[in-house]
Amino acid sequence: MSEKTTDELFNELKSDPDIENFIAVNQAEFSKPLYKYLSEILVEKNLTRKQIAFEMNVDPSYIHHIFSGKKNPSRERLLAIARAMNLNLEETQYLLRYGGYGILYPRNPFDSVVISAIEHELTFKEMNEFLKQLGELPIVTAD
Repeated sequence: MSEKTTDELFNELKSDPDIENFIAVNQAEFSKPLYKYLSEILVEKNLTRKQIAFEMNVDPSYIHHIFSGKKNPSRERLLAIARAMNLNLEETQYLLRYGGYGILYPRNPFDSVVISAIEHELTFKEMNEFLKQLGELPIVTAD
């Protein structure tokens, strides 16, 4: 994980006239690819790709493509992965930002249902049922 806060990096960037120096000095602070971050979470949570595929009811090769960097998941699919990994709300929000997507927003009905599902620790399958019950489209996990 990063040693410096984002604010510290911003302040350094604004005060350093040499962008090449800033990049060289802060190389360890930059984000790694999403697939590497997802793999770190797997290790941290003591999970396997196979478990994630099973939880999402998808072919393991689909998860392999995401976790090897061959595919970038959409926001909804990243949410599905987060649920399959049983990430809490804070972890899910961070994962969405890390993936380059907007965080869950309580003024959005779909996002509100997902937030509630996370807070009530629903599984991915339970969350999809919850979405359907409340008139939202479930998350489609594979092409």
